Amino acid sequence: MANILITGANRGVGLALTRIYAHRGDVVFACCRTPSRAEELQALAQTHSVQVLELDVTEPASVAARAQAFASETIDTLINNAGIIGQPRERQTATSMDFAMWAEILDTNTMGPVRVMQALMPQLKRSAQAKVMNVTSDLGALSHDDPMFYGYSASKAALNKFMRLAALELKRDGVAIGLIHPGWVQTDMGGSDAPLSPLASATGIVNVIDQLDLENAGNFWQWDGKLRSW
Repeated sequence: MANILITGANRGVGLALTRIYAHRGDVVFACCRTPSRAEELQALAQTHSVQVLELDVTEPASVAARAQAFASETIDTLINNAGIIGQPRERQTATSMDFAMWAEILDTNTMGPVRVMQALMPQLKRSAQAKVMNVTSDLGALSHDDPMFYGYSASKAALNKFMRLAALELKRDGVAIGLIHPGWVQTDMGGSDAPLSPLASATGIVNVIDQLDLENAGNFWQWDGKLRSW
């Protein structure tokens, strides 16, 4: 049994991840911005070891409060799943950028995971097998040329670089860092035409996290376990 903390746990891949870990007997700290509206999480918490907790990754005070509440806790696995794509697509192109929206995307997708990881580092270091898996996107790979959602793509590229460097540094502290592309998933972000269900994506992500260790830390996977190019 492990202690798993998941951000953006109230829907899509985050909710599916919560269900998988809960059903296999782990303790899940399921974090989202508005727990009172997370009806599916609340129902799951009635029958499994799931705590539905408030956490806004863009708010330093919210992150600090969560870390303080966990002052004596151990976190074995942190899954940085919370993210936004920004809409409409036409407002983040080479010739038209909504800079306020881009700043919000960067705050959520790039700085948010870093903010949470740093705040929970004491709790992670208490674990014998500490892991941080960051849900990113193939749109953030420099080898993947697809001129769409420029702000979102840039935010994931920045996350990839930061966590790649963090993986090298944090190996010394026994914390394994990884990055994973969840695939094109049938979520509010991915749309109904996506080929993957949230459950299929989450099942693959959990399998990859199970294999994450200090030897392979710093890699960029996709949900099916294949390595991706940067």
